[in-house]
Amino acid sequence: MKKARVELLRELTEVNGVPGFESRVATIMRAHVEKIADVSSDNLGSLIATMEGSADRPRVMLAGHMDEIGFMVKLVSDDGFLRFAPLGGWWDQVLLGQRVVVETSKGEVTGVIGAKAPHLLPADERNKVVTKDNMFIDVGAKDKKQATEEFGIRPGDPIYPWSPFTIMADSDRILAKAWDDRIGVALAIETLQAFKRKHHPNTICAVGTVQEEVGLRGAMTSANAVDPDVAIVLETGIAGDVPGIKPEESDVKLGGGVAIYVLEGSAIPNMRLRDLAIDLCEENKLDYQLTVLMGGGTDAGRIHLHAHGVPSLVLGVPTRHIHSHAGIISAKDYETTLKLVIAMCEALDEETVAGLRP
Repeated sequence: MKKARVELLRELTEVNGVPGFESRVATIMRAHVEKIADVSSDNLGSLIATMEGSADRPRVMLAGHMDEIGFMVKLVSDDGFLRFAPLGGWWDQVLLGQRVVVETSKGEVTGVIGAKAPHLLPADERNKVVTKDNMFIDVGAKDKKQATEEFGIRPGDPIYPWSPFTIMADSDRILAKAWDDRIGVALAIETLQAFKRKHHPNTICAVGTVQEEVGLRGAMTSANAVDPDVAIVLETGIAGDVPGIKPEESDVKLGGGVAIYVLEGSAIPNMRLRDLAIDLCEENKLDYQLTVLMGGGTDAGRIHLHAHGVPSLVLGVPTRHIHSHAGIISAKDYETTLKLVIAMCEALDEETVAGLRP
């Protein structure tokens, strides 16, 4: 993988931005596209980078959400421990013992998610899953006064997973937090950069949406601002190539190519747009995988309902261990997905987009 691409992925995954606190991600995205596109924002904070090609229409919306799952301080106890509220979907079993960073008015404070030690639990409770309601964050404070006055912690402060970007022993594999969905933001940025010297028969609107993890909120407001004719949502894909997952649950594999969603929990894709993606993969000899995901949803869930309806499709980079402190991707899959997005933007002229409608 090219050094500039690695550094872009590092920069995007290591920055913090839970729902409602995406401004630093937007700053990074703006810095990478403001010299090649017209940049604006909606009133929720979604960033919109517009690059006009040979025609104002069709308008092709590329959406990657800037937020990552995290937490918010709910209260500070008298003994200096933090209770927290989730921002986005967390599985309780991945939380205990994980390091986090609390962002306060006085700077960052490191903590760890804890609960009552198993040694102190009765035998019938030791094998039960500990729920978030019974967890706390230990920031090493002596008491509430130190946590609030010295450390500056207060209810409403965002809390982020701590997980450094790491290229693994197999250099094709990269481990980091926030692939969901900084990988989509990276794809949107690199697609625009590819068209600096490349023809496209449309207007491309690369959008970093906000608050996807708490209800696809930025997708709705940014679609109103963009008014797209067609949308490609750039996401992760849940890789099923780990122990315990059956092929009928997910047969998506790292290294198997771009994941094309044929069905997901919030939207049925436009079938002609889906077939265009498949045809382009086959024409360009790009590896692809077809996937169904009924749990959760993507920004397509809001975008495809905009105005009279927007033909939409979700493309994903296969990722292991999403919605945890760290996920793993294949650099090859990222590059394959980028090639497909570029090819689709080249193909979506007025006639082709008109042909997507019933």
